[in-house]
Amino acid sequence: MHKLKVGILAGGPSSEHEISCISAGGILGAIDHNLYEPTLIGIKKNGDWVIPAPDQILEIQNGVLPEISSGRVLGIAEIITELHLDVMFPILHGPFGEDGTVQAIFESMGIPYVGSGVLASSLAMDKSRSKIIFTSHKLKVADGICVEAVEWDVSQNVDISTLTFPLFVKPARGGSSRGTTKVKNRASLNAAITEAFLFDTKVMIESAVNGREIECGVLQIDGVATASPVGEIIILGDHEFYDFEAKYLDGSTQMMCPAQLPAGVEDEIRACAIRAFNALECKGLARVDFFYSAASEIIINELNTMPGFTPTSVFPKLIAQSGVSYSKLITRLIQSALIN
Repeated sequence: MHKLKVGILAGGPSSEHEISCISAGGILGAIDHNLYEPTLIGIKKNGDWVIPAPDQILEIQNGVLPEISSGRVLGIAEIITELHLDVMFPILHGPFGEDGTVQAIFESMGIPYVGSGVLASSLAMDKSRSKIIFTSHKLKVADGICVEAVEWDVSQNVDISTLTFPLFVKPARGGSSRGTTKVKNRASLNAAITEAFLFDTKVMIESAVNGREIECGVLQIDGVATASPVGEIIILGDHEFYDFEAKYLDGSTQMMCPAQLPAGVEDEIRACAIRAFNALECKGLARVDFFYSAASEIIINELNTMPGFTPTSVFPKLIAQSGVSYSKLITRLIQSALIN
């Protein structure tokens, strides 16, 4: 039986390099070796594409996050040709990986790949743009404004008169809550904006939503988007919100699935997740993040076209609630990439 050759692409120049490595380790450990012959392909933080050494570390060890920092440097065309790859699984998070850039490279080379296409990836990555589309599809979003770096550099001032504290300040095209700050008063605002600009040239300032954090996975099966049961993120310890450390480093979050919600609310959230997925014309997979507010409103926060993908990440755990194991999920995504 001919095994399909799958390139598992990890790393990248974004701030989510390390998280991508952990996700790749999960996929390599669970992919069905009876069907596929996987090869790890890395992108170093400086942008070099490499074939890493066989002993490349892809997990957190002693609190240290993994990084692809070495390997045999090759161009992407050389890698695809040398490895005779049939399909790519770009488990890249954040800018370059989720914003349509690497997807455009694959499109230009005619190689199938897992996940959304160029436009959907770009729109989902830019939260300020996706909010406009979500609103046009009758999905409620948090009140907020957007600030460009050029505008900020000139004025160092922003009009937040339409917003109420506390606020969240975050890069418009970031991920894993990197560069995100909860701001409780005006005196702390400028420092938070400056911090967010370290990660992007466009920053969003939004009124915090008083509510519960609800997540829903979307998996495309035979071209049809299907929604998972929803889960609620419970934040433990002293974290004020679902930040990078809470997500990845100190084990201070847990997911309750299924979430305990009033009758009918879960079905409504699942329908909203599919509506968001289709509104951006996504493919393959997505994790859609919502708030269920104290006023019983369903508010979409964002859609991730390539969510965290370790065996213990939220997306695989949500899909598992639908009866699709981690290994089977990988198989379905590769199959979907070959028919999309």
